[in-house]
Amino acid sequence: MDDSSALARLDRRVADCGACPRLVDWREEVARTKRAAFADWTYWGRPVPGFGPEDARLVIIGLAPAAHGGNRTGRMFTGDRSGDVLYQALYDVGLASQPTSVSIDDGLELYGVRVTAPVHCAPPANKPTPGERDTCRPWLVQELKLLRPTLRAAVVLGAFGWQAALPAFAEAGWTVPRPRPSFAHGTRVALDGLDLFGCFHVSQRNTFTGRLTTEMLREVLRTAADAAGLPGRLP
Repeated sequence: MDDSSALARLDRRVADCGACPRLVDWREEVARTKRAAFADWTYWGRPVPGFGPEDARLVIIGLAPAAHGGNRTGRMFTGDRSGDVLYQALYDVGLASQPTSVSIDDGLELYGVRVTAPVHCAPPANKPTPGERDTCRPWLVQELKLLRPTLRAAVVLGAFGWQAALPAFAEAGWTVPRPRPSFAHGTRVALDGLDLFGCFHVSQRNTFTGRLTTEMLREVLRTAADAAGLPGRLP
């Protein structure tokens, strides 16, 4: 991404945000104390901006960075089990240059896809409050507005992300149906010029129990890529 682009400037502003005291305290505490397995890492310990090209046709919206994943590496879904599942699936369907995402300088590229979240700081117990979600929403709204010229599809991971994403899409200029559609895995909602897909979150709880299988995730990504006009490939 061009460092002078509007999206790159937004990413830098996101990374400097300190609007939620509880999240600031937690992300910085985790960065100081670390996990034993990552004792030699210098943690990012800041809000984590979105990742992917500024002309993305597909956006994937998660929940929030993991304490020892994105909060450590500085990239969404990077360095944790959830990211392992997501980026492997993106690679499988032809939307990523490699199947792993371990650090911000590992050479990973996404093809026509941007990954972001409604909350940019790692929350305690992976649970942001509704107030923190709402405080962070303007960042997602601005990101969606900048992506709008090329954006054709979105995959939202989990019910929390769905509840946060729908008002963000509305504020960014899309017409969201009323009443707002409920979250369900595999649901597809047509906004004006954009197809919105629901998918169970790639959390360990879901993937370890089989609630979300690799094939279920790949199927949603393939369908969304097709809706977005991305070539992709069949695994």
